[in-house]
Amino acid sequence: MKDGPAPIVFTLGSAAVMAAGRFFEYSARAAMKLGVRAVLLIGKDERNRPPMQLPDSICVADYAPYSALFSRSSLVVHQGGVGTTAQCLQAGKPMLIMPYSHDQPDNARRMRRLKVSRTIQRENYTPTRVARKLRKILDEPMFAERAESVMRQLSLENGTKTACDALETLFAKTRSRP
Repeated sequence: MKDGPAPIVFTLGSAAVMAAGRFFEYSARAAMKLGVRAVLLIGKDERNRPPMQLPDSICVADYAPYSALFSRSSLVVHQGGVGTTAQCLQAGKPMLIMPYSHDQPDNARRMRRLKVSRTIQRENYTPTRVARKLRKILDEPMFAERAESVMRQLSLENGTKTACDALETLFAKTRSRP
C-alpha cells in the first residue's frame, strides 16, 4: 500500500477491538463508498475481519505501530482512547471519533473543540453516515490544517521535563509544610 493516496486508518485501540461488532465491516463499506484507500487494524479476533470480498485498496492487518502508520494516513477513525488520540495528535492527522466508554466521550469533545475531529456515536455508525462524515473531514481543509498546527505545538513541548518540574514543585511544597 505504499503507492497512491494516503489511506484512512480504522482502529479500535487495544480494548474496544474486543467488542468491535460490525465496526470493521461498516468501515470497509464506507471506504468503498468513498473510493478511498483504507487500513483496517482488526486485532487478533477473526470475527473482526469483514465478511465480504475487499478490493486491493483496503488492507486488513492485525496490528501496525501507530507511530509509523498514522503519519502516513489521511485521517484516523478510532474509539477516542487517550493513547490513540495522542498518537493522532502527534502525527498531525484529523480524526473521526466513535467513543465507546470511560474517558472516550470527553476526549472526543476535546478533539472537536480543538477542531481536529468530528464525532459519531456508536448507534449511528453505518457505512452511509461514516462515509458522509469522512467526506466532510476530507473536503474541509481546516481539519488537516488544525491537526498539523496542534502537531507543531506538541513538538515544541518537552512533556517529560514539564511533568518532572511540576512534581518537584509539588514535592518541595509538601516538604516545606510543618
